[in-house]
Amino acid sequence: MAKVKQVGLLAAGCQPWNKDVCAASGDRFAYCATLAIYIYQLDQQYNEFKLRSIMSEHKKTITAISWCSDNPDLFASASADNLLIIWNVAEQKTVARLDNTKGVPASVSWCWNPADGVAFVSQRGPLYIWVYRGPDPGVTVHKEAHSFLSDICLFRWHPTKKGKLVFGHTDGSLSIFQPGSKTQKHVLRPESLEGTDEEDPVSALEWDPLSIDYLLVSNLHNGIRLVDSEALVCITSFCFPSAAASVQCLAWVPSAPGMFITGDSQIGVLRVWNVSRSTPLDSFKLKKTGFHALHVLSSPLAKKAQRSCSPSRSQHTSSTSEAVPPPTLSQNHSFSLPPGHAVCCFMDGGVGLYDMGSKKWDFLRDLGHVETIFDCKFKPDDPNLLATASFDGTIKIWDTNTLKAVYTSPGNEGVVYSLSWAPGDLNCIAGATSRNGAFIWDVRKGKIITRFNEHGKNGIFCISWSHKDSKRIATCSADGFCIIRTIDGKILHKYKHPAAVFGCDWSQNNKDMIATGCEDKNVRVYYLATSSDQPLKVFIGHLAKVFHVRWSPLREGILCSGSDDGTVRIWDYTQDACINVLSGHTAPVRGLMWNTEVPYLLISGSWDYTIRVWDTRDGTCLDTVYDHGADVYGLTCHQSRPFTMASCSRDSTVRLWSLTPLISPLLLNILTNQPWEKIIGNTDTAMVPGSPPLLCGKVSRDIKQELDKLNLDIKAKKLRWFSECFLPPGGSSNLWDLVSVINGQDDSLLPPSYSKGVMHMKHLLKFKTSEAQELTIVKMSKFGGGIGAPSKEERLKEAADIHLRLGQIQRYCELMVELGQWEKALSVAPGVSMKYWKKLMQRRADQLMAEDNDDAIPYCIATGEIKKLVTFFTGKGQLLEALLIAQAACEGNIHAPQSSPVNHTTNDVDNRQYQSLLHKVCKELAEWYFQDGCCVLAACCHLAVDNIELAMASLIRGNELELAACVGTVLGETAPQSTAYCLELLARKYMTTPTWELSADLLQMIPDNYILLAKLCAFYPGSDTEINQLHERCRLPSLEECKALAEAAMSEGDLFSAVKFHLLSSEPENALRIGIDHVKEQLAGPDWTVDIVQPILELMSYIRTDCLIMAKLTEVRSELLILCGYIGGLLAIRRQYCSIVPALYEYTSQLLKRREVCVPLKIEQLSVELDAWRACTQPNSNPPSECQREEFSCLKKRIQPADSVLQGADYVTGSNMPSHSDVELSCFTGHKIQGPVFLLEDGKSAISLNDALMWAKVNPFSPLGTGLRINPF
Repeated sequence: MAKVKQVGLLAAGCQPWNKDVCAASGDRFAYCATLAIYIYQLDQQYNEFKLRSIMSEHKKTITAISWCSDNPDLFASASADNLLIIWNVAEQKTVARLDNTKGVPASVSWCWNPADGVAFVSQRGPLYIWVYRGPDPGVTVHKEAHSFLSDICLFRWHPTKKGKLVFGHTDGSLSIFQPGSKTQKHVLRPESLEGTDEEDPVSALEWDPLSIDYLLVSNLHNGIRLVDSEALVCITSFCFPSAAASVQCLAWVPSAPGMFITGDSQIGVLRVWNVSRSTPLDSFKLKKTGFHALHVLSSPLAKKAQRSCSPSRSQHTSSTSEAVPPPTLSQNHSFSLPPGHAVCCFMDGGVGLYDMGSKKWDFLRDLGHVETIFDCKFKPDDPNLLATASFDGTIKIWDTNTLKAVYTSPGNEGVVYSLSWAPGDLNCIAGATSRNGAFIWDVRKGKIITRFNEHGKNGIFCISWSHKDSKRIATCSADGFCIIRTIDGKILHKYKHPAAVFGCDWSQNNKDMIATGCEDKNVRVYYLATSSDQPLKVFIGHLAKVFHVRWSPLREGILCSGSDDGTVRIWDYTQDACINVLSGHTAPVRGLMWNTEVPYLLISGSWDYTIRVWDTRDGTCLDTVYDHGADVYGLTCHQSRPFTMASCSRDSTVRLWSLTPLISPLLLNILTNQPWEKIIGNTDTAMVPGSPPLLCGKVSRDIKQELDKLNLDIKAKKLRWFSECFLPPGGSSNLWDLVSVINGQDDSLLPPSYSKGVMHMKHLLKFKTSEAQELTIVKMSKFGGGIGAPSKEERLKEAADIHLRLGQIQRYCELMVELGQWEKALSVAPGVSMKYWKKLMQRRADQLMAEDNDDAIPYCIATGEIKKLVTFFTGKGQLLEALLIAQAACEGNIHAPQSSPVNHTTNDVDNRQYQSLLHKVCKELAEWYFQDGCCVLAACCHLAVDNIELAMASLIRGNELELAACVGTVLGETAPQSTAYCLELLARKYMTTPTWELSADLLQMIPDNYILLAKLCAFYPGSDTEINQLHERCRLPSLEECKALAEAAMSEGDLFSAVKFHLLSSEPENALRIGIDHVKEQLAGPDWTVDIVQPILELMSYIRTDCLIMAKLTEVRSELLILCGYIGGLLAIRRQYCSIVPALYEYTSQLLKRREVCVPLKIEQLSVELDAWRACTQPNSNPPSECQREEFSCLKKRIQPADSVLQGADYVTGSNMPSHSDVELSCFTGHKIQGPVFLLEDGKSAISLNDALMWAKVNPFSPLGTGLRINPF
C-alpha cells in the first residue's frame, strides 16, 4: 500500500490558445489544459458537477476535443504532436490512436455517419476522415474539402443534414459543402472586408438546430451574422451596444428555439440574443477577463426535490476578486432566461458552469494555471498559503484549506521559472523569468515593486531569497553567472561558471554559504564572507547537467543534487565526498526536498512523472508516487507542517500529499505517553540505519518547550499540537477548535481562523453578526479595500444578506433603503405584525419558490416560514444557508408575526422543531463533506451540534484513526465506545513486527480490554519465551497455564473461555475444532443471530497465521474462512457496506464450490439471499417479489438492528481525486479503481482501499482465500 497519501488537487485552468477546447455531452462537460483534459460529471445525489477524471496521454499541446453525439462515453482529442486519440470516458481508457495526422489538427469533429468516424483538419486542409474501427478502418480524404486559400479556424458538420459541413477561415470567409450541391469556397465574408486583404478570423460557427440552411457565424471584429448557406445571403447582422465589444464564442440554447448566447473577447460579458431581434435581449458581466469558449449543456439539470444537495459555499463569487457578483436584471424586466447551464471558459484559465435560469454560478474554478508549473513554495509565516510559478507568465497564491486562488501576479512575464518568498511576514515574492529578468512582487499591493536586469535577456532559472539575511537575493542564469545582490539592486558577488547555472540554495546553517548546480555536471559551494569569486568546493560525479541543489536543514554540511543522469547524489561538505547515490528515476531529476523534521527523508521529482521518497541512510526508496501525468518540477513543505508536501508539474496541477504514513508510529507514541526519547531525538540517533523515525526539527522542539511550561491540560495540548503538525490542511485545526469549545474553553482564546470554518452552534450567529457589522463599517470608510476589493455597494449588500439570514429585519431594511432597493425593504417591513400581509406574502413566496427565485427568501423570513425556507435551501444545495437559517430560528431571531398574545407552549414546540431541523441540516452538510472526501470537515459539522459519536464515526469511516483516537482521548467520557473501537483498529494496524508493544499499549488504553489483549497475544508469532513475555505484559496466564485453563473451562461448559485459552496455549488449533463445531451447530438451528456467532468467530480469526495455514488444518481452515465470509456478508448488510456485500457472498460461494467442507450453508441459499438484498435495498434493481421480501425480512431478523452511528461506507481522503496512476482494476468489480488502491498478498490482485477497509472490519481474512489476514488500516 502506498505510504504517501494524496490529500489535495489544484486542477489546471482551461487553455486560451485553441478554439475547440470545451465540450459537453449529457451529464458531463470537459475542458483542456495544455496537456490534459479535465472531465466533470454530474453527481446525481448532490446535483453538482465533480471532477471525475484527468486524461493525459498527450505529450504536446492539445488543440481540439469533440464529444461523440451518438455515444456519450466516446470522446476525441487531438494535439500538436500530430496525435488523435479516441477515449472511453466511462472506463477512462484510450480506445484508439492515430499517430500521424499529417499536420496539427486545428479542429476535430465526429462525422455525421455512424459513430466510428472522426474528421479533422489542419491549416488549409484537406479534411481527413478517420474510421477507427469496423470492417474498413483507415484514413481517407474528403473528396472536395481541400485546396483552401485561407487557413481554417474551425469546421462544423450539420447535426441533421447528412454530409453537410461548413468551414470558417482566418480571412473571415466560409466554405460550405453539401453532397449533391455545388461546392462554395470562401463565400460570405463580412461586407466591410469585401475587396480588401484584411483578415478577420471566424471566431465561432454553429448551425441552427432547427434549420437545414441557417447558421450563426461570428467574426472577431465584425460581430455576429445569421446567414443562409443555401442562398449565400446574410439574413441578420446583430448589433452590439458598443463598438469596442467583440465576440469570442457563441452557443445556441437548446431549451429555447431561436435563442443563443455569446461571450465577449475583452471582458467577461455574457449576452443573450434571439434571432428575431438584432440587439441583445440582456447581458451580464460574469468576470473581468474575456471569454474563450462557451458550451450550453443540451439538457437542463434536473432539480432535486426535497433532498440535500451540495452546499454552494460561494454561490456567485469566486475565491478571488476576479469574479463579479450576480447580475441584476436589466431594464428589460419582462425577459427571463430559460433554464440551462452554460460551460464558460475564460482567457485567464477560469472555468465555470453558469445557471442561466437562476443567474448564478453553480460551479466556478477560477484562475487555474494553464501551462507547466515550474515551482511552488509555502509562505514562511503561513502554512496555508502556497505560491506557484508557471510557464503561463504568472505567480498565483493558493489557500490550501479551500484549494482556491487568492492572489495572482500581473502576468506577461514570459515564463516564470522560479519563485522565492521573502523571509517572515514581508508579503513579497521574488520571481525569475525567461526574458524579463527577475522581479519582486508585493502581494498586498498587487504590483511589481522592483526589477533586476543584471542577466540581460538571458533566462533566469532559479531565484533564492536568503532567509538568514533578508537583504540578499541570489539568481542563476543561462549566462553562466550566479549573482548575489541586495534587495535594492546592489551587486555583492558575481560567480562565473563555465556553463549555464540552473540551481542555487542558501545554506540553512551558514548565512554566507551558497551551493550551485551547473550544466558542466558539477556542484559548487561558494563562501560570501571572502572577496574571492572562486568556489570553496567543487563536487564532481554526476554524468549529466546538475539542476537543483538543496542543503539539509538538519545535518550541517550535507547537501543533495539532482541531475539529468537520473540520480540524486548526497554530498558531505565536511568530508569533501559523495556519500550516497540514489538511483531509480528513469529520466532527469528536477524537484528536490529534504524533510525538516526527519533528517534521513529526502523526496525527489522527475521527468519520468514520478515522485520518490528516499531513506538516505541506506539509499532505500520507501515509496514511488505515480499520480502526476507529466514531469514533476517543484516540491515543497512548510516547516510548521513538515509532513504535508506540495508538488507541481508539467500537467498544470498542484497536488498536496501527506507524508505522515511514513512516520505513523510517532503520533501513537505521543498518544500512548511513550517517553520523549521515542519521539524526539538528535540527528545522530535518527540517522542510525533501521532505527525508528524520530523528530529532530525546530517545530517538535518548540512544541516540547511549550509543553514543559504548562501545568494544566498538558495531554490535550500535546495531542492537538502534534496532530496539527503531522496532519495536512483540510479541517484539523477547525476540529480541534470545536473540541476545545465542547470542553469549555473560553471564547476569547479561539483563533481568528475559527470564524472562517465550521463554527459551534452557539457561535454561529455571534460571529456572523460581527461579520455583517464589519461589512457595514465600509460606509464610513473613505477608501475601499484595495485592488480588486468589493465595492461599497457589494459590501453593504453582503452585510444586508447576513442580517437578513439572522432575522435582523430592521437592519436589513435600513441597508436595503441605503442601497436604493425600496421594493424589498417595503415588502419585508410589514412582516413583523400584519396578518393580511403575512397571507399575501405567503402567496407571493409560494409563487417565487415555484419559479426557483431567491426573491422568495425575504418573504419567508418575515413571515416565519422556517421549514419552507430550509427545504428551499436544501433543495437547491445551499446547506450552509439552511444551517444558518435553522440556527437563527433556534435562537429565536426569526419568528412568525404575532397577531395574538404569546403562547409559551407553542414557542417551546417551535424551538424543539427548529433544534431538530438544525441537527438534520448539520447531518446533511456533514454527509456532503464526507462524500467530497473531507471526513474531518464532516466531523466538524457533527461537533458543531455536540454530536460527538457521529463526529468520531466520520473520522473512523474516513480512516483518520490517529486523529480520531487523539480527539476521543481529549473528549474523554463523551465518546467512550467510538474511542475504544478506534483504538482497537489502530492496535490491529500495528499487530506486526516491530510494533507489537505499541499495539499492546493502545489496547491498554481501553477500559474493558481483557478479550482484546487475549486476541493480540493469540496472534503474536514469537517463540514460546517471547509469547510468555507478552502474556505477562498483558497480565495473561502463561502458555502452559492457558492449556490447563482451557480444559477446565471446557469441563465447565464455558465454550468461549475454552476457545480463548486454547488460542493462547501452545496448541491453538484445538480452539478451531471446538469453536467451529459450535458455530455450525448454531447455524443449523432456526433462531441464531449474527451477534450470537460473530464474537466467537472473530476470536478464532486471531489464531496465529503460521498455525492456521498448516496442511493438517486445511479442512478446518476452509470452514473458518467460509463462516467468516458469510457472517461478514451479513455484517456488511448491517453496516450498509453495499459495495462489498456481493463480493463477500461471491467469496463464500467460491470457497464452498472449491473445498471439501461440511457446513450448514448452501450455494443456492446464498444466491437467494443476495438477490433478496439487492431487490429490497438497491435503487437500480427491479421491485422485489413477495418471496424476496420474506427472505430479506428473515435476513434482517438475523442481522438485528445495529449501532447506526458506524453505518455507511468508508471513504478515505483522496478517494474522489483523479490521478494518473488509476490503472489497477478491482478484483471485486473488474472496474478501474479511482483513489487509493490496496494490493492483496499476491502482489497483483487489487481492490480499492475503501473496500479493503470495509472488508477488514467485517471479515479479517484476505479475499484471496489464503487464510492470511488483511491489514489496510
